[in-house]
Amino acid sequence: MLKLYNTLSRKLEEFTPLEGNKVKMYVCGPTVYDKAHLGHARCYITWDILYRYLKFLGYDVTYCRNVTDVDDKILKKADTEGASPDEIAERYYKSFSNSMKSLNVLTPDVEPRATKTLGEMIKMVKVLIEKGYAYELDGDVYFDVKKYKEYGKLSWQPIDELMSGARVEENDKKKCPLDFALWKKDEVHGYNSPWGKGRPGWHIECSAMSKKHLGDTIDIHAGGADLIFPHHENEIAQSECANGCKFVKYFLHNGFVTVNKEKMSKSLHNFKTIDDLTSAYDSNTIRFFIITNHYRMPVEFNDEALNAAKAGVTRLINAASKGSKDGNINQKAVEEFKAAMDDDLNTSKALAVLFSLIKTGDNDTLSYLADILGFDLTLAKKELTKDCVTKIAKRFELDENALPDEIMAQVIKIRKQARDEKNWALSDEIRDILNESNVILKDTKEGTSWEVK
Repeated sequence: MLKLYNTLSRKLEEFTPLEGNKVKMYVCGPTVYDKAHLGHARCYITWDILYRYLKFLGYDVTYCRNVTDVDDKILKKADTEGASPDEIAERYYKSFSNSMKSLNVLTPDVEPRATKTLGEMIKMVKVLIEKGYAYELDGDVYFDVKKYKEYGKLSWQPIDELMSGARVEENDKKKCPLDFALWKKDEVHGYNSPWGKGRPGWHIECSAMSKKHLGDTIDIHAGGADLIFPHHENEIAQSECANGCKFVKYFLHNGFVTVNKEKMSKSLHNFKTIDDLTSAYDSNTIRFFIITNHYRMPVEFNDEALNAAKAGVTRLINAASKGSKDGNINQKAVEEFKAAMDDDLNTSKALAVLFSLIKTGDNDTLSYLADILGFDLTLAKKELTKDCVTKIAKRFELDENALPDEIMAQVIKIRKQARDEKNWALSDEIRDILNESNVILKDTKEGTSWEVK
């Protein structure tokens, strides 16, 4: 039986869907104003694995991940770059989608945009005003947190404690410093509403999109731990007050990615984009690195850890590339894998099951289980044809029967030596031979990688 850690109860709970075999799952998606980074990779790979595993267990999953395409950060970026907000949002949505594809993250079943759900947001705000949970102030609309007695239940902080830590803004007309914006006055970039031209608050966007595509009450709401307060706390308040029922059964949150023990963030200038990472490491390596630690724990980013992950992936790919053993799936190994994953998605134990299969040579089961974790162990088979391997091996007097990774590692070593010795003729020849085989090399400070065009 699958057990998941519910942030609402702070307990490990047996997972039981609200409606039979159906699972309604919502994950907070990107605000599309910049390139996605390793923190995003950690979040969306984590919930991609949950999505895959739920489907493996036989559940009928509807996975909704939103796109925030109206936001202060988008407007600021538009002003900085001299573009329209729509152009910025579209550019970085495409960038995000390409990054997810490069990480082998499955596309959600539903991917709604905030700008396409404005009617539902306005309707929800109107309901909250009518019920007495919200109030309008000169074109702005705020949620009155004191009207919702359970405010603070997700972050496990009494409202008095939250009040004492709240920042009081100068000339703030709100009834309470904790009151948050449902609708913001904006006569320049705003949309028409009963309160004048304006834009939705961030929190109401997710509540409206979740309600529209999954219903008033959903099974799973997931995201990064930084969203617990205030974003998810505020979602609960406005959704439960507007809909008159429980909003989410299981709240799940993944831990931070840290660099030198600090959270990876743009403000600290210590983040790497997914594009940066995929220029040096393949999707399998990044996924392996992320799931080596438990999803709720922080992950410390460093090249040493990524190189160790790369070595682990190489072992998996090398084993899978040896081909089928007998076509049968080892059910004992499957049960061991399930036992690990059922324990709050213990991916490190699940990986251990995969490596035990390398020792027994059970490549069919290895590939079967690796697919559930989102690995693509066919990468090595797709990268170089036998003709390319033979051509490259003969030119450099290497073993034609060696694996492509091993041959390319030796070629890269020969090229490095040639460059160190300023033997540019040999270096250029290597480049030309690889180009003829549609192989390109990528030089970064982490080293040289290769891929087939």
